Amino acid sequence: MARQERAEVTRSAIIDGAARAFDGTGFFGTSLSDIVKEAGVTKGALYFHFASKEDLAQAVIGEQFSIWETLRDLDRPGVQTVIDLVHTMARQLQESVRVRAGIRLVIEQSTALGANAGPYAKWIDLIRNCLAQAQGRGDIKPEVDVADAANVIVGCWTGLQLSSQVLTGRRDLSERTTQMWRMMLPGLVPVRRLARFHVDGTPGLLDHTREAALVREGVEVG
Repeated sequence: MARQERAEVTRSAIIDGAARAFDGTGFFGTSLSDIVKEAGVTKGALYFHFASKEDLAQAVIGEQFSIWETLRDLDRPGVQTVIDLVHTMARQLQESVRVRAGIRLVIEQSTALGANAGPYAKWIDLIRNCLAQAQGRGDIKPEVDVADAANVIVGCWTGLQLSSQVLTGRRDLSERTTQMWRMMLPGLVPVRRLARFHVDGTPGLLDHTREAALVREGVEVG
């Protein structure tokens, strides 16, 4: 194995170990020794890739945005892109410890250290851009303020996933996400175009995103 490839494998193992630790005990309850133990690496290897626990936490938080890479229609983003994005987040919260840990870290940092607006602002901007392009094609009602809509979508789904976590351990999150879209779309999309969109996600979406996630994390598929 080439040196660069070994380094990438080690970095991925560190992020996985940190995600498991953060997901279990949060940022303040996790030490670097806990992460080293979970990752199965030396402390020197950890410091080679990450300068501090804070630096590593930011890398884990950033993992939630990697799901953007798994969507197939980024050359023409629109309403279905946003639906699929939120469904992918729902599934990743159920299946990916990296995404779960990242979400927990954002919530903890916002609670304990003051507002951590960066991740929320990034999601809002991504969704606003998709909706703006959809509005230009007539898929969003002309009177809709797409910036307001993006804020509402992110706020609603953030609350929805938190309540799902408390009530069912997120087991019903995909179903709740579908319900959210079924209620929201009529306020965003002209009636004549509603039938174009799949409120439960594009058929085959979850299989595609799961395979892409495994490839990204270094697992052979096929």
